[in-house]
Amino acid sequence: MTHGKVGLGRRGESLAAEALARHGFDVVTRNWHCPAGEVDLVARQDGEWYFIEVRTRRGARQGTPEQSITPSKATRMETVARTYLGEEIAALDVTWHLSVVAVGLDRSGRLLRLTFYPNLESAPQELL
Repeated sequence: MTHGKVGLGRRGESLAAEALARHGFDVVTRNWHCPAGEVDLVARQDGEWYFIEVRTRRGARQGTPEQSITPSKATRMETVARTYLGEEIAALDVTWHLSVVAVGLDRSGRLLRLTFYPNLESAPQELL
């Protein structure tokens, strides 16, 4: 991964965290790691937990951010979420969601959209 991609990803995570906070989410942690992988953002709202993958794209050459969530990525996201629930809050019986924030930037880096999918298969919500 190049430094440019890391910077782009970090910027997308920051934009997503700020937008979620404006919409009433409590962002509990960022970039939580375990042997199974990493979750970009862990947030809570109304007693429910959200394990959020942030995908950022500049331009359309690599496809949409949403298209980058493969079935194997979804499986890893679930494993990481279950590990977090077991290790950090010692509870698996809470309501939780695997979520995505898709961040779209133009070629110059200007924010075009922030789209939140509360569940991987749910209808999107615009966060701008």
